[in-house]
Amino acid sequence: MATHALAAGRTVARTARPFHTYEGAGFPVRRPFPTEELPFVDPFLMIDQVGPVELAPGEAKGAPPHPHRGFETIQYVLDGDIANADSRGHRAVVRAGGVQWLTAGSGIVHEALPTPEFLASGGRQHMLQIWLNLPAHLKGVPPRSQNEEAADLPVAVTPDGAELTVLAGTSHGVTGPFETRTPVLVAHGRLAPGGSAEFGAPAGHNAMVYVMRGEARVSGEHLPDGHLAVLARDGERFTVEAPDGAAEVLVLTGEPIGEPVARSGPFVMNTATELRQAERDFRQGLMGRMPA
Repeated sequence: MATHALAAGRTVARTARPFHTYEGAGFPVRRPFPTEELPFVDPFLMIDQVGPVELAPGEAKGAPPHPHRGFETIQYVLDGDIANADSRGHRAVVRAGGVQWLTAGSGIVHEALPTPEFLASGGRQHMLQIWLNLPAHLKGVPPRSQNEEAADLPVAVTPDGAELTVLAGTSHGVTGPFETRTPVLVAHGRLAPGGSAEFGAPAGHNAMVYVMRGEARVSGEHLPDGHLAVLARDGERFTVEAPDGAAEVLVLTGEPIGEPVARSGPFVMNTATELRQAERDFRQGLMGRMPA
């Protein structure tokens, strides 16, 4: 626990180190949560960082067809190409700097695979996967996919040496293009050596900072590469700094949903009964099937 903070800013309530695991067809990820100690940070359910890694031809892996229900996935591709397809017939390639925001809602089957070109050539792969919960009254909404290219994502450049790409919500005078079901901020910050950026966090909202690369200082507390800082709700602003070298951070804030969370693999509901129903519906093909 942190015992100090910048004046009038949020303090760091806790930090979490990442663990390493494998997802999909066997690609490695670095994950600060969910863990047994930190199952979620309402309304966010997961952060996975894939890479950055240099892949030889034929080495790229993806996620073969799998279902989702009850939440949203945010796929932010920083390097490499991902071909997305789903059981509703939607297909889209997300290239470097682009995002797919998938509202699974009532249920969908989805795949995310390297494009044939990227698989053949190899190259640098780097991606973030963020899961965002839906409140109970929206878990049954029809699935929807929103896609934006790098050029569609607004970037703010601050006088304090930070470049901020805003995916959703508003920060530093720019607003991300994605329509969200819950009030959130999703921003990617690139801080020059000695750079800093101050962020707003509405009263009652949760806020956290994940270090994607380098080292950062969050509300005065040192945060190593791959670590996450969860902030207390004791202010409405916080500062992220890169005192010793360039750093990249993921900044998330969101209004807590405040409901029970029952989760099992690709399903996130409110009760165990709803989870069992989701599993039955998937087996019976009620979430659709991938086109042949």
